[in-house]
Amino acid sequence: MKARLASYLLPILLIFAAGTGLGLSVNSLFGDDDTFEQLQKLEDAFLLINRQYVDEVDARQLAEDAIRAMLKDLDPHSTFIDASRITNVQDEYRGEFGGIGIWFEAAEDDTAKVTNTLPDGPGERVGLMPGDRLIAVDDTSIVGLGSLEIQNLIKGPVDTDVVITVRRPRTKVPLEFIIRRESIPLYSVDAAYMMDATTGYLRIGRFAMTTHDEFVEHVTRLKREGLERLVLDLRDNPGGIKATAVAIADEMLDGEGTIVYTRGRDPRENEVDRITPGGLLTTEPVIVLVNENTASGSEIIAGALQDHDRALVVGRRTFGKGLVQRPFQLRDGSVLQMTVSRYFMPSGRLIQTPYVDGEQKSYYEGKFADLELATYDPGAYLADIPDSLRFETGNGRVVFGGGGVMPDRVVPPDSLSPLAAPGVENTLRAGLPFLFVRDWLDSTSGADFRAQWENRQDAFMATFSVDEALWKRFLDFVSEADEVDTVDVSASRDMLEVILKGRIAQRLWQSEAWYPVFNSIDPLIKELPGFWTGAETLSAYHAGPAGSRMRRGMDGP
Repeated sequence: MKARLASYLLPILLIFAAGTGLGLSVNSLFGDDDTFEQLQKLEDAFLLINRQYVDEVDARQLAEDAIRAMLKDLDPHSTFIDASRITNVQDEYRGEFGGIGIWFEAAEDDTAKVTNTLPDGPGERVGLMPGDRLIAVDDTSIVGLGSLEIQNLIKGPVDTDVVITVRRPRTKVPLEFIIRRESIPLYSVDAAYMMDATTGYLRIGRFAMTTHDEFVEHVTRLKREGLERLVLDLRDNPGGIKATAVAIADEMLDGEGTIVYTRGRDPRENEVDRITPGGLLTTEPVIVLVNENTASGSEIIAGALQDHDRALVVGRRTFGKGLVQRPFQLRDGSVLQMTVSRYFMPSGRLIQTPYVDGEQKSYYEGKFADLELATYDPGAYLADIPDSLRFETGNGRVVFGGGGVMPDRVVPPDSLSPLAAPGVENTLRAGLPFLFVRDWLDSTSGADFRAQWENRQDAFMATFSVDEALWKRFLDFVSEADEVDTVDVSASRDMLEVILKGRIAQRLWQSEAWYPVFNSIDPLIKELPGFWTGAETLSAYHAGPAGSRMRRGMDGP
């Protein structure tokens, strides 16, 4: 395992934790007298509006709106995070928070319902159970509150107590639990399992501080279980902490060379991340799955592995976010997450989609038009790319800059796939399988079902199928919802039975149980057998002397 991540994360942690505000360093940011003069103009206008405007104004809101307006004239990805949201954002990046280890759903004008508990977590240990209705946190009633409000009441410093009051089905009086908060992990690896005797599957949902450790832990386990090749699923992964993505790419690269480098206006933002020895997964064939929602850190991994001829990238063109944001904490705890550099792949290509400052609408419209063309007519899309945006890998393969990572094998959505049938598509769009499973598992028969299976996950995965009684119950539910034609639903029974099984598994054992079920009908997963020869060829090249020699030539700017 490569021990490089901590040194990269320390500056990020310091930015979030410093709490010194921007005032201490603002003088160093003045490039000339005009900058200071313009700042005074803003201050004058702000004070005049607060003191002289005909109606009273909210100073905080006015200031935050002004910040957002300034950012709107910059690139599409610089953002402002107000102080009320920053704790939750930090938790996502850290990958942990102080809590009690429960998942719950909040319904408007109703009580929140516990859907699952973290195994051996603080909530489970004191007796909280799925199906419990949350009615109070400490002395505060939470009936009718939203998920974020409830979450903020439950969360708190580790080793502090919180009192949770619940109403349990078939009990007459509320139950009160005193629970000591613990550090609760926010896992970013959504699933990791063996698809067959030699093929591992690992899906990363985002990149938090803990993701590299999760990746190493899961890959180590999968190798013990027989992994000889890996499917790395980065579809719908929006990115996250850049250093984490770099560390994961590094685990799959060997020899010398660059993983990614950045260039910014401030020379301190110019960084080069290089391959280090001792990777965990440097010889096994790898297929990387991507789509139009694969962005930022995910594109670093896909692009670096593609440039170094290490992995076969399969799916649809990625989002095209090649800008790096750094968080700057303001005096009140809010954060300016501002673009400070662009990142480039080892070949020298920039994957950021072109943009004009302040033109966010046209940026996204143009991006989605390009994504559609790259998906449904990749030949025409590639023909329009100028020579200046064409680059070569060490093995002589052509890769492209100017907007996302173009897969080595493009697999567009299949309009003839059973998943595209009206009965499936419309049912999923209405969320009916999820809603049905949620309500059914809360019923008496559902409670009996839960008791039968919840400690037998392997047996459920191997043997369970939707029987006639459960299917009829689902059809009745669909009919009552009156959103989808039951004739279409019946015509798609085979697909929907698999989806129902997946939703039941997800409800019982969280999201990692959903993917093994759904992947059995995922059209892209079904295409994978035809791609392994290409992945094996790249793996052999990367491990050989020619690959090592060419990587030394990709050594940054």
